[in-house]
Amino acid sequence: MAQTKREYWRKLLDEQAHSGQSIRSFCRERKLSEPSFHWWRKRLREDQTVRFALLEAGSADGTGVVLPLELLLRTGERLRIGNGVDAATLRAVLDAVRA
Repeated sequence: MAQTKREYWRKLLDEQAHSGQSIRSFCRERKLSEPSFHWWRKRLREDQTVRFALLEAGSADGTGVVLPLELLLRTGERLRIGNGVDAATLRAVLDAVRA
C-alpha cells in the first residue's frame, strides 16, 4: 500500500522528535528541505487542533440530572467524559487523542 504524503511526513516528524537531533541536522542527514519540514510540522499540528466551545452545565433531558459531556471526534468516534473528571485526567486524555 502506498504511503500518503501526510503519513510520510508524520513518520519523519516522529523520527526527528525521538532522534535527539536538531531539525537542521536531521534534515541535512536525510537530504530533506528544512522549510518543507517546518511547513509539514505546522500543517499536521493544525490538523490535530482540538477546538472547544464553552458549555454550561445543565440537563439535556429536562430532568435536572447533569449528563456526561460527549465529544464527537473528526474520526466519527465519540469520547464520553463523566461528571467530576479532574482537569489533569481530562488533559491527559485530550493529549492522547491528539497524538
